[in-house]
Amino acid sequence: MGEPARRQLPDCNARYRDRSFWEARYREEGAAPAEWFGGLECFRQQLEAELSPTDRILVLGCGNSALSYNLYQLGYTDITSIDYSAACIASMQDYYAHCPELQWVVMDAQALAFQDASFDVVLEKGTLDSMMVEETDPWHVSQEAKTLLERVLTEVSRVLQPRGRFISITFAQPHFRKCHYAQPAYGWSTRHVMYGSGFHYFLYVMQKGEGLSPSDLALGRSLHSPLGAPTPICQLQDEEGENFLSTIEL
Repeated sequence: MGEPARRQLPDCNARYRDRSFWEARYREEGAAPAEWFGGLECFRQQLEAELSPTDRILVLGCGNSALSYNLYQLGYTDITSIDYSAACIASMQDYYAHCPELQWVVMDAQALAFQDASFDVVLEKGTLDSMMVEETDPWHVSQEAKTLLERVLTEVSRVLQPRGRFISITFAQPHFRKCHYAQPAYGWSTRHVMYGSGFHYFLYVMQKGEGLSPSDLALGRSLHSPLGAPTPICQLQDEEGENFLSTIEL
């Protein structure tokens, strides 16, 4: 028996940037919450340690996750959520119409229509992972994927306040993902915590206005090395968890 419709994913990076795929998917699914990497309770302690009730928060690529609403319930009321699917945003606006303070906007993460230094926090959960679905060798990421992430991260850095935080929730381990985050041009430091049991997930925090450590600088330089692969710094996930598409919790 095949997977439910909500678990079907595009089969290449180009289709992830095909808006028609997402428009059709969200028209079919509606806004019933569907979570990658578990709901808020799975990482609430780690996330709330990084947030203040007065933060202006941008949720990048909200999809039909309940994360924005869950944060609103906890008292974080200045939340703007974007997605480049108009069908997704329309369904979220309808689903959470009882929370008029929540803002839902159609927007591409590569070209944020916000002024510089507009947010205290930019938060993404699985959005960057979705942009890298075609990358089968994490040691040698394609130039296309590198360029895509660079465009998004440049925009994230631009809209953050001088002491703002970019929080990224992902299945990607530090030696695969940190090299993308640890670029001096973004003007932030990077650190991470791990959560989950069996298959682990990671919450990265990039603090604007802080410098990168020497080890992170070296890892960042490895992204541009002709040799490609950074030096491993921790064990890989268990073999049974290596196929992330089969382990994503929805």
